[in-house]
Amino acid sequence: MKEETMFTLIKGGYLNGPEKMGIKDILIAGKMIAKVADRIELPNDFDIKVISAFGKIVTPGLIDLHVHLLGGGGEGGPRTRTPEITLSKITRAGVTTVVGCLGTDDVSRRPETLLAKAMQLEEEGISTYIYCGSYQFPLPTITGSVRKDIALIPKVIGVGEIAISDHRSSQPSFEELCRVAAEARVGGMIGGKAGLVHLHMGSGQRMLDPIIRIIKETEIPIGQFLPTHLSRTPSLLEQAIQFAKLGGNIDFTVRGDDLHWPLTTKQAIRKALDEGVSIDQITLSSDSNGSMPVFDEKGKLIKLAVGDIQNLYLDWKGLVGGGFPLEDVLKMVTSNPAKRAGIDRCKGSIDEGKDADLLILGNDLKIESVMAKGQMMIQRGEVAVKGTFEE
Repeated sequence: MKEETMFTLIKGGYLNGPEKMGIKDILIAGKMIAKVADRIELPNDFDIKVISAFGKIVTPGLIDLHVHLLGGGGEGGPRTRTPEITLSKITRAGVTTVVGCLGTDDVSRRPETLLAKAMQLEEEGISTYIYCGSYQFPLPTITGSVRKDIALIPKVIGVGEIAISDHRSSQPSFEELCRVAAEARVGGMIGGKAGLVHLHMGSGQRMLDPIIRIIKETEIPIGQFLPTHLSRTPSLLEQAIQFAKLGGNIDFTVRGDDLHWPLTTKQAIRKALDEGVSIDQITLSSDSNGSMPVFDEKGKLIKLAVGDIQNLYLDWKGLVGGGFPLEDVLKMVTSNPAKRAGIDRCKGSIDEGKDADLLILGNDLKIESVMAKGQMMIQRGEVAVKGTFEE
């Protein structure tokens, strides 16, 4: 039996898609945006659900490029393993698309399990992708090859997060980094993917030097790389800005209350923009459910917190309150990450033919409704769809 297409009409919202689009109606057919117009009128006998968004702001759903779907951590032993993320944790933050990654622990967590978790969340209602690999070399993969993982497994869009300039990394050589970047690039070309090389940046003195060397000494383009955690230290931020001026893209980890880095998200972005970096080169991500360890000067773990995906919403909301234009802030969590992940053909903006991933925001940008692929996940501030095992 053929599945019946459900129609939804969102009326009268002010669209930031992410650019200013004005007051418009959005017609949704099944999982996709069918029409965006100033006014959409349908016959009275047309079977359709109507949602009033008058006086509200409608935006694309948020895209988080860095989520530890399986949890992370373990730097302080088994008791410091952080938990898996749940569906409503994601949707309450206004996030409708996540990219999952492994971190320090690729011993008890494997890419096969990460793929299965992504498939679970997809079945529960949101869109999911993953990176193969982890902090460590040799990189854990599903097929035995970074190139094959990216080329052949639909959900794998790149490799990461690979740790460099960090005492927890496997200290990869220049040649190893070159090889994995080449593997990701070719795999992306074969599979029609981004082939992104996502880099965990530690606080080591080498910072981005190995990546800048690759760019200068090989034919691999700078856009293949996406380093993150770039506001970790002032010197790393300075080099990240220079990296962006060479044509690279940069990702800032939102802080929250437990990430005691010297620079706030607002300070890091303001400095980058003031020095000539384009807003189109910047993305924000949460590092959700990853560990936020603090080590002393001898490398001993002294504190451990857990990343929270809610901080992605809170930080971009705070940026708007801090004087940044809404359309610019939205780019960093919608259209820009969609382009980095190579999914902008279906994600990241309010356009006809794209997935119906939408937020309806009320006063003070409060999340009132979250729609993922045409299904209401949060409605009037309450969870409408829970994960399979959520109480």
